Amino acid sequence: MGKPTGFLEFDRQPFPERPPLERIQDWNEFHLHLTTNDLQDQGARCMDCGIPFCHTGTMPEGGCPINNLIPEWNDLVYQNRWREALDRLHATNNFPEFTGRVCPAPCEGSCTLGLIEPPVTIKSIECAIIDRGFEEGWVVAVPPAVRTGKKVAVVGSGPAGLACADQLNTAGHTVTVYERADRVGGLLMYGIPNMKLEKERVERRVDLMRAEGVTFITNCEVGKDIPAETLLQGNDAVVLCGGATNPRDLPIEGRELEGVHFAMEFLHGNTKELLDEKYGEVQGEGFSYPYISAEGKDVIVIGGGDTGNDCLGTSMRHGCKSVNMFEIMPKPPPERAASNPWPEWPNIFRVDYGHAEVDARFGQDPRTFLISTKKFVGDEQGKLKELHTVMIEWVPSENGQRPQLREVPGTERVWPAQLVFLSMGFLGPENPVLEQLGVQTDARSNAQAEYGDFATNVPGVFAAGDMRRGQSLVVWAINEGRGAARECDRYLMGETSLP
Repeated sequence: MGKPTGFLEFDRQPFPERPPLERIQDWNEFHLHLTTNDLQDQGARCMDCGIPFCHTGTMPEGGCPINNLIPEWNDLVYQNRWREALDRLHATNNFPEFTGRVCPAPCEGSCTLGLIEPPVTIKSIECAIIDRGFEEGWVVAVPPAVRTGKKVAVVGSGPAGLACADQLNTAGHTVTVYERADRVGGLLMYGIPNMKLEKERVERRVDLMRAEGVTFITNCEVGKDIPAETLLQGNDAVVLCGGATNPRDLPIEGRELEGVHFAMEFLHGNTKELLDEKYGEVQGEGFSYPYISAEGKDVIVIGGGDTGNDCLGTSMRHGCKSVNMFEIMPKPPPERAASNPWPEWPNIFRVDYGHAEVDARFGQDPRTFLISTKKFVGDEQGKLKELHTVMIEWVPSENGQRPQLREVPGTERVWPAQLVFLSMGFLGPENPVLEQLGVQTDARSNAQAEYGDFATNVPGVFAAGDMRRGQSLVVWAINEGRGAARECDRYLMGETSLP
């Protein structure tokens, strides 16, 4: 695929980005596109390897989970056949405008070229294809020609719920999506900040789905505002895509102080404030967090990952006084370790957009590795004023079990802080719908349903996405939403033609 000698002729050229000190002045997307000629050169780097792991998604940490036909659309972009590239992209991916922006690109980690040189810029090419599709007017609503008469309720409008609804609607079923927030999109709307994914792009896709016949009901938490049993009575099937929204807490001294928040409270409240201001009205109460401002404050983010990085970027745009990030794990190596071979996702040290912005503004990377928070301390009014930490080390266990954490004597430190955001991952679903429907759960409290089948123990009830598999990537949520739609269609019709 691509040009046979392209990987020898052209260097990797990733997304160009707006300068950090410029972009922290607004909430617009921070990345830009390459020119058409540059994109063709990048597509040419796809090296006709003969063993394209990039689109397999068969390994836990390698390849594309939705089996994007990456070598094919790389080649089509190289040949300047953009309309065909869009068709191949949409063959496996309902929402490339989302994954082309927020996916960490495990496909690039398993790119064969990555064995010897920087991998193909798969993610930026994907994003350019779908953006051009919208610009050229190629992406239009295509309602199903025939309706089956079957009704399906989808709980949750995140990437799993949207993908499931899109596929079921394509099959001709009448689909209603229930969302507890005031706007559709789940974490795409309220979990990912605007500078990574502008919300007009989410609304544009939702509007297309509406035009194709999907019904969305917002401000409605199933299991609270409407009994879960009502969905079973009023539909032929139900698909649960509520996500894993129960955050991991840090139950240490001072946790109750004003100023200690879960990361998602901060991110959700910020996006809602932006959107309500932009449209000049509050869209509705629904499920919502209050707005939290980091302006002029010392901010500490506990936990890394994408969510923690988003807290950094959001705090920078608020105009924080300082911002630090604590990670309990060691600093990753600059290159793959021997225990992390290709085509696994490379666990290496990376500088994401938030890290770069903090460095540009304050002159250093915000991360401190191998650090543990001991307690939060407040003032007389119960407001957070500082936190206490100690450096740690991981000591190998004698019995071969997991390494043990040990504090390093003499490394205690006090940090000023008026805001702390806990970004340590999620434990499982919090939605009461599972209990009301009698859906069995696994040891991690997720809905119990076999991958590939997606059926729960309750007839006609399916589960997909983070609610079934636990916290994961947007691209895995789309994979599961599509898979659950396929099996739901088979349940309803006795057979299915959905991929």
